[in-house]
Order: sequence, then structure tokens, then C-alpha cells
Amino acid sequence: MPQPLAPRGASSASCAPQGSRANGSVGTRKRSMAKQSREWPITLDYPQIWLPVFALAIWLIGRVLPSGADLFVALGWLLVLAALALMVWSAQHFRLARTSINPHGQPDALITGGPFRFSRNPIYLADAMILIGFCLAWRALPTLILIPVFVWLINRRYIVKEEARLTAAFPETYPAYTQRVRRWL
Repeated sequence: MPQPLAPRGASSASCAPQGSRANGSVGTRKRSMAKQSREWPITLDYPQIWLPVFALAIWLIGRVLPSGADLFVALGWLLVLAALALMVWSAQHFRLARTSINPHGQPDALITGGPFRFSRNPIYLADAMILIGFCLAWRALPTLILIPVFVWLINRRYIVKEEARLTAAFPETYPAYTQRVRRWL
């Protein structure tokens, strides 16, 4: 598996997998954990908040305007399961790269392997897949119109800012990565 790239000025130890000798001592690990806790600002502005808000809207509208065949229910739940698997796979790559999964945090590594070979934002893609799955599973086909709204919101509130931080941290490699891999799919 290729090593994630370290930001300019960072040592390769900052990108070594957890538990490797490259991270030095347990003290280094504790400092890293303290740094991560400071990275999460106190705010409700996280994608993890928007996903259930949209899911609740889909569920409520599905109760008022149910539509869709039984086949859609099964397909919807399969899509939700596939999206959850994509989320776990993506989160594992953050853990292996020892970089922040926080959308407001500073990146310590540029992840280009695993699901990041196909999408620069596989977790956000999984969020959208979950919402589409809920539209189908909860027989709320009219709510499919909410998916582009969710994508627009995520692009505007998170992705643009994350891409600016990645460009600043990896000025040579991130632009090349964006030329090879699309933002969503």
C-alpha cells in the first residue's frame, strides 16, 4: 500500500501508520491525540448533523407522500449498506494515514489510495448514497429532489474549504490529484 504524502515541511513520521516505530514514543502519540481534540471546534456545523436532518425530511415526506414499488425498498437498503461499507473503508484510510477526518481540521497527509482513487470525497459520496437509499427504502421518491440540494450544501459548506486547505498543505501534489480524480465520481 503506498504511503500517504506528507505536507510540505512535515517529516515522513507524521504519515506513518499508527503503531509503527516512526512515530517515536508514546508521548508523541499522546501529543497527537491532544492535537486532534483541539482540531474539533465547538460547532454544530458538521456533515454528521446535515445527514440526519435530510434523512428526517425524507422520512417525513415519505410518510405523507408514499410512492415506490416493493423492489425499491430492497434496493434502497442495499444502497444504504453499500454506502456504510464505503464510509468504513474511507475512514480506515484516514486512520492508516494518521490524518484528521474532521472537515474543519488541518490535513497531515494526502490520501490517494483505496476509495480515494475513485472519488476525492468518498465519505460525502456515501452520505449522498445513504440519502438516495432512504428515498427508495422509505418509499419517498419525491424526496429525490433533496439529493442535489444536499450535494450543493456539502460542496459549499465543506468541500471548497477542505480543498483550499489541501492545496495549501500539498501545493505540488494536490492539484495533480484533482486532475486525475473527480470531486464526487
